[in-house]
Amino acid sequence: MFAEREENQDLNTEELLRLARNRSSAARAQLSEIVSDLFFKTNRVLSEQERAAMTDILRQLIHDVEISVRKHLAIRLSDEPEAPSELVNILANDVAEIAHPILTRSQVLQDPELIEIIRNRSLEHQLAVAMRATVSPTVCDVLVETENETVIESLLNNQGAEIAHETMSYLVEQSQRVDAFQNPLVRRQDLPQELAKRMYWWVSAALRTEILEKHELDPNQLDDVMESAVQAAVRSDDTVNKSGVAASRLVSRLITKHGCSAELLIRLLKAGEVALFEQVIEQGAELRTPLIKRLIYEPGGEGLAILCRALDYSSQDFLALMTLCRKSRPAQGGNYAIDRVSAETVYERIEKNSAQKVIDRWRRNPDYLDLLRQVEKLGTT
Repeated sequence: MFAEREENQDLNTEELLRLARNRSSAARAQLSEIVSDLFFKTNRVLSEQERAAMTDILRQLIHDVEISVRKHLAIRLSDEPEAPSELVNILANDVAEIAHPILTRSQVLQDPELIEIIRNRSLEHQLAVAMRATVSPTVCDVLVETENETVIESLLNNQGAEIAHETMSYLVEQSQRVDAFQNPLVRRQDLPQELAKRMYWWVSAALRTEILEKHELDPNQLDDVMESAVQAAVRSDDTVNKSGVAASRLVSRLITKHGCSAELLIRLLKAGEVALFEQVIEQGAELRTPLIKRLIYEPGGEGLAILCRALDYSSQDFLALMTLCRKSRPAQGGNYAIDRVSAETVYERIEKNSAQKVIDRWRRNPDYLDLLRQVEKLGTT
């Protein structure tokens, strides 16, 4: 019957309606197959009226026909860019087995439809959306909002998912407690460098705690190994400006000639070379500039005392440096009188080995120290 109709290109809508009224599964399967073929024939251009009629018929029948027929139709429609949006949306909201090809492949579905499905359908529907060839940042955010670890892991494994920076940052933080996020995150090509570094430090800190729990090792030696490995993994190609290179070379020559000696540091401060003083400590004691500034300018001088004791300076050298550092403080540098007797007594009570351990910890990367504290805190709760 329909083969004969192909020759004159007529669409017998009445015949389709007659089949639609037939409640038998065989008639409905035949109808779905016929309409599906008519949709996709390359030598048949349907009018808007014909297409609307078939869409309406299928819309009314779709939930009554057998699953195998609906699944076949979903597969056919999933790769059809001109498929009726209403019919595609119905199939996308069907049971997961039928919805899957539509959700993973159909370009007819728009973000609002996908978001509605994520929020109201099953886990299988959410996973199918997370597997689409491309997933917009808005849809990614809604998938992450489900807080389902399996869905999020699937999304992270999808390189076609356009995850916003803020969402990526949130997932990096979540990876501290969800191990399944870690590998997909570090493998993502769009993971920003600063987040990648934080990931490396977090994994390192967590691994360090696990190793110490299982083996009797020196924590400082283990930290050396961990930090060295991470620095190698995240080493960037950033270049220092020319003036910075020149200053660095001067400091290197000073350290080569004098070492990080108290005499050199006192001489630099007396000459007003505070910047060089900071750089000598940065290179010689291997401490970061923000920490050095805090040691120099803090009122109490406890940090400076620990640094001087770790470097094996005399109490007289410590007092001289403390006095000069006070004078180097911006604006109110001379307002802090030093109780030399009290300061010297405190200094003498600091054990060199303990001071060196503190300095070793200060030398760690700040991200590593921050995350290590978080790991240790989690271990005590």
